[in-house]
Amino acid sequence: MVNNDVKKSAPQSKKGPIEKVLITQPRPQSEKSPFFDLERKHNIKLDFEALITIMPISGKDFRMQKVNIPSFTGVIFTSRHAIDHFFRICEESKVSVSQDTKYFCVTEAVALYLQKFILYRKRKVFYGAEGTNKSMFDVINKHKENMNFLYVCSENQQDSEIVNWLKDHNCSYRLAFMYRTQSTEIKQAFENKNYDIVCFFTPSGVKSWFDNFPKFKQNGLIVGTFGTNTKAAAEKAGLKAEIVAPLPKTPSMITALDQFLTNTKKK
Repeated sequence: MVNNDVKKSAPQSKKGPIEKVLITQPRPQSEKSPFFDLERKHNIKLDFEALITIMPISGKDFRMQKVNIPSFTGVIFTSRHAIDHFFRICEESKVSVSQDTKYFCVTEAVALYLQKFILYRKRKVFYGAEGTNKSMFDVINKHKENMNFLYVCSENQQDSEIVNWLKDHNCSYRLAFMYRTQSTEIKQAFENKNYDIVCFFTPSGVKSWFDNFPKFKQNGLIVGTFGTNTKAAAEKAGLKAEIVAPLPKTPSMITALDQFLTNTKKK
């Protein structure tokens, strides 16, 4: 159980079978989401709550960065948010992206999201086979010669592993800040609630959790993390991640949860 001084507002862990899981993302708009298939399969209750708010940087403010988008031959995306705001900025700035531009994405899911904005088959889209930074680096490494990369990221939440890799491998690159993240006030939403599992998807989500519950202790709560940087942020905050994605056999949080819940029932 959590400490007495925070238990009135912070979610508590409980003993017994897994019944309730917190997904720290907005609730899916479609009832056909695989999350709900998982809910029915394992007879559990999923709650959804976004921990961060994405704030757009205006086209006017972006222009102050003096980033000439058409001059970049490769664009790096680590999230759907980055894709949304990249094409928003292009539209606001009346910028046309070359048909020859290559897109490098951290996961297949992020890569497929590009279909919302481009003719997927006519563009060159690449992603890491294992859904990790390392697997994305392997792909970038094959194409980095004579490439000029634009890494689209949050103004206050860049992936230092990506920046360091680009720097260490002598890549020509530039960061493009097109949005920023801020922690969401969630204390009232979680008052006196119990969960067996909490799943985090971004380092900023972990930060928001502790912004809201600075004295939070895990105390038996099962933690899931998506992405190497989210796992690192959780561990730095003193949390132990027992459910980890993406991995070769668990490329998504849904598959990781499914495997964990299935294995738990066998014990």
